[in-house]
Amino acid sequence: MVLPFEREYRERYGQLLDEVFASNYWSDGKMTRRFEEMFGESTGLEACAVTSGGAGLLSILEYVGVRGGEVIVPANTFWATAQAAKKAGASVVYADCNREDLCMSYEDMAGRVTPRTKAVILVHIGGHIAFDTERIAGYCREHGLALIEDCAHAHGAKWKGRSAGSYGLAGSYSFYATKTMPLGEGGMVVSRDKGLIEWMKKFRNYGKEVLDGNVVAYPMKEGFNYRISEFTAALGIVQMERLPKILEWKRELAGKYDQIFDRRVKFPEGMESGYYKYIVFDQNLKEETGRVFNHTDFGNEIEGKAWDLPGSYWVAEHHRCAPIYYGWEKAGLCAEELRDYLLG
Repeated sequence: MVLPFEREYRERYGQLLDEVFASNYWSDGKMTRRFEEMFGESTGLEACAVTSGGAGLLSILEYVGVRGGEVIVPANTFWATAQAAKKAGASVVYADCNREDLCMSYEDMAGRVTPRTKAVILVHIGGHIAFDTERIAGYCREHGLALIEDCAHAHGAKWKGRSAGSYGLAGSYSFYATKTMPLGEGGMVVSRDKGLIEWMKKFRNYGKEVLDGNVVAYPMKEGFNYRISEFTAALGIVQMERLPKILEWKRELAGKYDQIFDRRVKFPEGMESGYYKYIVFDQNLKEETGRVFNHTDFGNEIEGKAWDLPGSYWVAEHHRCAPIYYGWEKAGLCAEELRDYLLG
């Protein structure tokens, strides 16, 4: 797999690197601020850049204060989600997922809440917003639980104009090398709460308060190094500029796939996916990008613990992903030709 990075954007990145070198700031400088502003504008939220999506989740959980309590996470997600809760000092409770969207089930989540529950982490799987998001957000508000959104797959996803990360207290995006908007590494915490984002910007920098490049205080007496470099931020700016083109490309290919596959994830009205994955059910594909997650990826499996999660295990067995990564060489085929190529 060779992912394209067009010459015009390579040249643009070079221009921004020249600015970084001229600034004498290689970390925590103006390029990071520009990247945060661009990402915030695209999501309609306040934004704080961090070293990874997992670091973002961990930081939000530290802000909430989950130590000694329970955090509910879906079983059908990457291990980082559960690990963030563990490292924040919480016990992990695994919830089942819906077959329709691969995301957390409202009914199963609500049935696992106890007096010790302090937070729920909702994961938007595959590029779309979880179908039960509004119900889960309402439940969390009613019961005083912090809702945190894992937006690692959700670049460009919207539902009725709202971005992933806007439904709960905060969300965390990932810019890992395989994502729709890759930087190699990196993450972004988003929230409507300016106070949380101001706290995040201190927490990611050992709890320091910095004014005009000088440390003036350590008001938090906590935190760690979750900063990104100015070089990563510069690439983030370039990728933000490329993102509309990438999303347009993916959505055009998805439109062809919709003519081929009936048994697929079908979105509710008003939802736009960023198509990190194109998910189909019970199909044998000649070429695919694998499953979103296998059952061996589930946190309970990694821990060697049996949980009642029928939806999650069904999904792991029955779904596949048709190629939709940006630059796939067969994307220019028409729907009929794609059908012949993928299904024979």
